[in-house]
Amino acid sequence: MPKDTQSNRDPRYDILFDKVRIGPVTAPNRFYQVPHCNGGGYRDPTAVAEMRRMKAEGGWGVIFTEQVEMHQTSEITPFIELRLWEDKDIPGLARMAEAAKSKGALAGIELAYSGVNGSNLYTKEVPRGPMSSPILTFFKDPVSTRAMDKEDIRDLRRWHLNAYKRAKTAGFDLIELYGAHGFGIIQHFLSPLTNQRSDEYGGSLENRSRLFRELISDAKDAIGDTMGVAVRLSLNEMGGFENSEVRDFIGMHGDLPDLWDLGHGSWEDCSGPSRFVEEGAQEPLVSGIKRLTPKPVVGVGRFTSPDAMVSQIKRGILDFIGAARPSIADPFIPKKIDEGRIEDIRECIGCNICVTGDMTMSISRCTQNPTFMEEWRKGWHPERFAAKGATDTVLVIGAGPAGLEAARVAAMRGYEVAIAEAGTELGGRARLESRLPGLSAWGRVRDYRAHQIGKLANVNVYFDSRLTAQDVLDFGFQNVAIATGSTWRRDGVARFNLTPIAIDPAMPTLTPDDIMAGRQPAPGSEVLLYDDDHYYMGGVLAEVLVKTGCKVTLVTPSNLVSEWTLNTLEQKRIQSRMIELGVTIITAQGVTAVGPRGVTLGCTFTARAREVACEAVVLVTSRLPDDRLWHDLKAREGEWATAGIRSIERIGDADAPAPIAWATYAGHRFARELDQPDRGDALSFRREVTELAPWDVSA
Repeated sequence: MPKDTQSNRDPRYDILFDKVRIGPVTAPNRFYQVPHCNGGGYRDPTAVAEMRRMKAEGGWGVIFTEQVEMHQTSEITPFIELRLWEDKDIPGLARMAEAAKSKGALAGIELAYSGVNGSNLYTKEVPRGPMSSPILTFFKDPVSTRAMDKEDIRDLRRWHLNAYKRAKTAGFDLIELYGAHGFGIIQHFLSPLTNQRSDEYGGSLENRSRLFRELISDAKDAIGDTMGVAVRLSLNEMGGFENSEVRDFIGMHGDLPDLWDLGHGSWEDCSGPSRFVEEGAQEPLVSGIKRLTPKPVVGVGRFTSPDAMVSQIKRGILDFIGAARPSIADPFIPKKIDEGRIEDIRECIGCNICVTGDMTMSISRCTQNPTFMEEWRKGWHPERFAAKGATDTVLVIGAGPAGLEAARVAAMRGYEVAIAEAGTELGGRARLESRLPGLSAWGRVRDYRAHQIGKLANVNVYFDSRLTAQDVLDFGFQNVAIATGSTWRRDGVARFNLTPIAIDPAMPTLTPDDIMAGRQPAPGSEVLLYDDDHYYMGGVLAEVLVKTGCKVTLVTPSNLVSEWTLNTLEQKRIQSRMIELGVTIITAQGVTAVGPRGVTLGCTFTARAREVACEAVVLVTSRLPDDRLWHDLKAREGEWATAGIRSIERIGDADAPAPIAWATYAGHRFARELDQPDRGDALSFRREVTELAPWDVSA
């Protein structure tokens, strides 16, 4: 693709901007935003559409929806996905297609019939699958599928046909049939784990492929003259549709779909967190598949480096660079590569906080990109900011994630910004936690913001600057952000114990702050790590302690280690890692007291007590905001105006401790809302409310 007049890209990356044919349509470049969920779905259609439009502005050549439930007999409540059940669903999807196509990209829709994964808790329809089997959902719903007979399969083909036509009416350029991650009916028929039929749809690979051939052929006949027809498959299902058979399958049907979109395996594999999965991890599974098909191949790998992208293309691994999480962290990756601004890419850190929006049925967040899913709700553009308001100066106290983001955005708006950092380095908790096992990518939170701030002449950073309330009043900055972070509690208070527990001073008792500062139990010690936080920190610190030679027992009131990480798709890996490291795991027990030679545990079900001996205790419980400066200043609020201060706010962990994504969001919001008029009791964001249908009680 020739460079336009705006392009300053390095010629090494020209290949990423080649046009690529997908059946009857042509992608303008090789950047392919694969389907990804976002917590919005049918509830927030305009928010989702505007998020996709931002990808279009950022230069993505192909932009897909998330999975779209194509028929009411297969839905995955409580998860909030898009729907295409009837013509009423077309306008919302048409808005998304229009948004995706607004800058020349191809708009794609991923059609999903969830089969074995669809409990139909909302529609109350009987689930259908290749055979009678338990529904395989995250919640282990106690229902089963009905084995599809020939009439059911004919119905399924007709429902797909209706969905194809509706997708065309909505204005999409591509349809993609979802048969990956164990979630789609195509994979359910292909896999010997979920298809043990004895008719022409079961048994041999050729027979198990029959439904795939029928659905693709039906699509080609109905819409193939104007729309590309793609399929999304997993490269490896352990014990089922494994990689060798996937290759046989593609070899048998290489020219049938217009494109092959290939994911790693399960969703946990495909969206593996950076703690466990490196960039480009699926290459061994996808390498060589391009030789089996004349059609283009797209794959993923949390690609953020343009050099890694080029390598995938030039070595014949992929035709398209697929991305979900990197396109969330920076929807402008293609444009920044094209403009020669590689250093400005906001790289995905692989924390999977974005996934939690889908898993918790809420609006997704991104640690790196606080504007994700706020493009319409709050009107936040990831690269553009309103000019500053009536005031001129901002003091940011603390250079952690919240403080750095507040300073970056305030400076981009045109304010004169000073950062006062009590220590000697930028980054706060992101800097400290990035030194822990597997979390090095989290340093990108600091690195991106430090680099951007370093380019701005209107930001000054002052280290060794622990400020008092009098200092702040004397400096006279018009706006002050207190981003002083938080500290881990030493008293055992969290979710199990709501009040402090008795702790004998004779027992060495540490917190994550101590461990990250280098204060650790002696090698060889018997250490009890108590995790009532349930996110990543407990498992990470257990790994740290084992590597220093300690014998670790991990105790948690939950039934699983790091239970909340079910939402980040890493719980199984974390617990497996603990087992592999030889950590003794005690679940469903809370620490009720720490004695001189051990701890007292209480069963979370019966409160029955037991004693466990140890030589040191690490409490991973909860955090308290470091908000002393805020309270000191609040006590002197009457002096603010005289000192020239217009506003003082706590942000991030200094306000309310939470994951790093909450901190970057808080810093971003502070800077965006400087000098905005008080909205009073009005909502701080836009939302859509479902329209009431006509009410006929006799119907």
